[in-house]
Amino acid sequence: MLPVGTQAPDFTLSDKDGNAVSLSDFRGQTVVLYFYPRDNTPGCTRQACAYAAAYDRFQEKNVTVIGISKDSVASHQKFAAKYDLPFVLLSDPELQAIQAYDVWQEKKNYGKVSMGVVRSTYIIDADGVIRHAMPKVKPDTNAAEVLALL
Repeated sequence: MLPVGTQAPDFTLSDKDGNAVSLSDFRGQTVVLYFYPRDNTPGCTRQACAYAAAYDRFQEKNVTVIGISKDSVASHQKFAAKYDLPFVLLSDPELQAIQAYDVWQEKKNYGKVSMGVVRSTYIIDADGVIRHAMPKVKPDTNAAEVLALL
């Protein structure tokens, strides 16, 4: 995880509609940047749906929610449509942001070691500075924990 107090690395990735979106586009707003392993898996779906359910509360606080995984634009489009996700989903198949934010790490699953995205969340302030770094978050409580920190 990147340390709190450092400048958040900028990136430009495609959203679910294929539009280029940069972190710098949101300067002047607080951004919740959450990284997740994969669309349509049980934990990732619960996490996305929790953010969707709390979306109005994030908007009331003028907070932008962005989810990033290495899934394709088409996968994000289907995922967002299936679960009516109102926030930004960005596709990072080249691991540009995933590696810049240090969430591409060795994972162990049933004794098997592989590289993958560690479910993590950053809260970035209006000046682009990391204010909170949350490693290995739980999908069911992540959105509520983030709201409590805001």
